[in-house]
Amino acid sequence: MKQTNSYIDSVFNSEDALLEEVVTSIKENGMPAISVSPSSGKFLTMLTSISQAKNVLEIGALGGYSGICLARGFGEEGNLTSLELEERYAKLAHRNVTKAGFGNQVTYMTGPALQSLEKLLEDNKKFDFFFIDADKENYENYLEYCIKLAEPGALILSDNVLAGGSVVDDSAEPKGYTEVMRKFNKTVAEHPKLESLLIPIGDGLTLSRVK
Repeated sequence: MKQTNSYIDSVFNSEDALLEEVVTSIKENGMPAISVSPSSGKFLTMLTSISQAKNVLEIGALGGYSGICLARGFGEEGNLTSLELEERYAKLAHRNVTKAGFGNQVTYMTGPALQSLEKLLEDNKKFDFFFIDADKENYENYLEYCIKLAEPGALILSDNVLAGGSVVDDSAEPKGYTEVMRKFNKTVAEHPKLESLLIPIGDGLTLSRVK
């Protein structure tokens, strides 16, 4: 899997000074190096653009890498709402997204994501694109909220669904969330309100369309 991803990244991604700065800023701030892969980021940009998404919800901001990729897809007309547990992560993400030129188009909600999602539901907010990349144990809860907040035909992407390859390869080093991801993938695949497929780039993305 690593060889495949290295090949994809080397062939399909050119150097991106801004995103490299984001990766550096995450390291310098002592934050975990768990941003999406370059190819996954490009996929986010392409999908956001192709789907003409205008109201995007991101669960898990970290340092703003994925936020920039999403914003590049919707351009000047879209808006991003980003949920982040850690206040300092959200502040760094906002600085980085502002450097990318989208600072006025993003809103950060800090604290437990489930509380923020409940608030968005109470406020009758609707979104046409979702990206889930936060604590794995709550993925199924996040998914259900996304479905409730979704416009018809909205897209939902969930990251890390291959858990380093351990969901399919018993010889791969298991993650603490390997079984969680196996269960989540099955839930997504069989969900009556979703049409889904797993895309094996980065650490795996499930792409779901809300029926």
